[in-house]
Amino acid sequence: MKGYEPRLKKIYRDTIAPEMLKDFSYKSVMQIPRLHKIVVSMGVGEALVNKKLLDAAIDDLTLITGQKAVKTKARKSIANFKIRAGQEIGARVTLRGTMMYEFMDRLVNVALPRVKDFRGINQNAFDGHGNYSMGIIEQIIFPEIDFDKIERVAGLNIAIVTTAKTDAEAKAFLTKFGMPFRK
Repeated sequence: MKGYEPRLKKIYRDTIAPEMLKDFSYKSVMQIPRLHKIVVSMGVGEALVNKKLLDAAIDDLTLITGQKAVKTKARKSIANFKIRAGQEIGARVTLRGTMMYEFMDRLVNVALPRVKDFRGINQNAFDGHGNYSMGIIEQIIFPEIDFDKIERVAGLNIAIVTTAKTDAEAKAFLTKFGMPFRK
C-alpha cells in the first residue's frame, strides 16, 4: 500500500520524537530512541507429543502478528525434559517496519486492556540496554484469535527492542507510546 503510514509511526514522528529531543536534550536527532524490532515467540513443549499443537501455535502467531511464524528448534539436548537437539519446540516472529508499528498499536490499545484484572505491566523488565521483555499468559487477549477454534490456551513472549542506551530513556520512550506501566 503506497503512501500508507501507521498511526503510531505518525505519532512518533510528530510528537514523541520532539518531546524526547527536548526532555533528554540530545545533541542530534539520531540519538532519539526508536523502535528497532519486536520479537513475538511462543514455546510449545508439548509439541514433542502432539505435532498439531505446534501447527496451532504457528497459526495463532501468524494471525496475531500478520506475518508468517517460523518454527524454532532446540539448540541442545535436555534429558530431564526429553528434548533432543534439533527438535521443533516453538515458534517466533520478528516484526520490523510497518508491521511492527501496527502490532505495537494493537498491543497497547486493544490487547493489554483485555487482560483480566489488569493493573499495568512490570516496569522492572528492562534488560539494562533499553530493551523490554514481557510475557502474556493467554493468547486469547488478541481479538484476531477465535476462542472456539484454539487447541489450547497458551502464553507468548514479547521482546521490544529499542535503540535507547539506558533503561530510563527506554521507559520514558515506551511510556510516551502508551505502554501502561504499573505505578
